[in-house]
Amino acid sequence: MFSDTQAVKQALATQNYIATDPIATVVYLAEKLGKPLLLEGPAGVGKTELAKSYAKATQRPLIRLQCYEGLDESKALYEWEYAKQMLYTQLLRDKLQNILADAQNLHEAADRLGQEEDIFFSERFLLPRPLLKAITAEQQSVLLIDEIDRADAEFEAFLLEVLSDFQVTVPELGTIVARHQPTVMLTSNNTRELSEALKRRCLYMFIDYPTHDAELAIVRLRVPELKDKLATQAVEVVQNLRQLDLKKNPSVSETIDWAKALVMLNADTLDQKTLEDTLTVLLKHETDAQRAKRALSRGSNAEDDPFNSGGRRSSGGRGRTRGSWN
Repeated sequence: MFSDTQAVKQALATQNYIATDPIATVVYLAEKLGKPLLLEGPAGVGKTELAKSYAKATQRPLIRLQCYEGLDESKALYEWEYAKQMLYTQLLRDKLQNILADAQNLHEAADRLGQEEDIFFSERFLLPRPLLKAITAEQQSVLLIDEIDRADAEFEAFLLEVLSDFQVTVPELGTIVARHQPTVMLTSNNTRELSEALKRRCLYMFIDYPTHDAELAIVRLRVPELKDKLATQAVEVVQNLRQLDLKKNPSVSETIDWAKALVMLNADTLDQKTLEDTLTVLLKHETDAQRAKRALSRGSNAEDDPFNSGGRRSSGGRGRTRGSWN
């Protein structure tokens, strides 16, 4: 669909997603090679948003499977609609006399009943879940398998058939091959190590926190009503917060929430009171908030004060590919 990586960047930009060159390249290659794309990185840096933006840019339906501990095949692949099956059982009971009325012998009656039993496990009563929906979709879709690291290793192993051959097996119906191979994107917050078998089937991209300039561009794009000076100050604060030893660093989505909060408060500048009053928009652990407040109160030395916009500027990353999102 895309002629080159620049076309990918431009298409994502129409959905307010600012993609770096590495991100645009790996998305382009995933589409051309027909391989799943594994996106790994801290929570809130735009991995899920990339899949959403890609689906909108390509005008393909987005099918999302949210992973969690204990997720099994029935919740991800399909279930049988037992309520409809029970209703059909009642209908069959009412019609049983008519079905068997002219049967010549017991063998013929059993054959007729067997034909009716097959209907119980037909597509009529099949309730497709995200994986099966993506496989049987009438048009090419984007399958987002979100936070795969939260699922159990057994479920991860189950996915290998889908990611290798783009087919699933329903014991009662057989193997169902994809009508249109979906574009598959998996996200991981890196809470556990994924298997080599899974990684081998995917193209890989680590998306880190964005650089100062990239994050500032994101804030200006998503919160255009925020004054330029205040936007710069806000990004400086967030970038430097990430240099503290926090339990959870503020994500890009929280930066955007904070920028919106500053607009709602009609803030003109980031003074100490405004910072302290709104700090919990960025930090979601009390220990982190207290650590940040102690850093804030250390004094006026710009080199030591992580909240001073005139102080040192964080690079925003830790040696890995940095991504930017809407």
